[in-house]
Amino acid sequence: MGTRDPRVDAYIDRSADFAKPILTHLREVVHQACPEVEETMKWSAPFFMYRGVLGGMAAFKAHCAFNFWKGSLIGGSDGRKVDDAMGQFGRITSVADLPPDAVVGGYVREAMRLNEEGVKAPERDQRQPKPALAVPDYLDAALDANPQARATFDGFSPSHRREYVAWVTEAKSEATRARRLEQAIEWMAEGKPRMWKYQK
Repeated sequence: MGTRDPRVDAYIDRSADFAKPILTHLREVVHQACPEVEETMKWSAPFFMYRGVLGGMAAFKAHCAFNFWKGSLIGGSDGRKVDDAMGQFGRITSVADLPPDAVVGGYVREAMRLNEEGVKAPERDQRQPKPALAVPDYLDAALDANPQARATFDGFSPSHRREYVAWVTEAKSEATRARRLEQAIEWMAEGKPRMWKYQK
């Protein structure tokens, strides 16, 4: 037998008037399709659990959203995946925006099957690593001429190194670049990151 969480009741009660019937309806459809579903709260929103996370719903200022945890693996009858950045059913502003109950229930049962079979959720988009930092020859030579500055630069995190490279290379004139290069070497010889003045 499934469980209902009083915190979900409170969440629905606190939601905007337009959202209450949407959230209530989605909740009932999930419980009908998965009688063993357990409710909980995650990230301050209602979630449905069955051998792992099935999905969750949320109310916003002008719309609601429903997300299946493994939505990219759940296919609709038209072959379309039910995965969308705004939630599996897009921006829901009324119960009429939802697919028929039988369709939503089918998605719930598909999500149940994935959990029963131990299928893992696909990895979320990973950030692509930034390309290797290109240090201009003149900065490299200046660092080699000052062992303390070189040690500091090499010990910096990639973001700190990028700050110095960008500051020096983005100078508009040769004179400005020379001044910045001299200042950069001086600060790095003292062990200072580029934005040291703003650190507490």
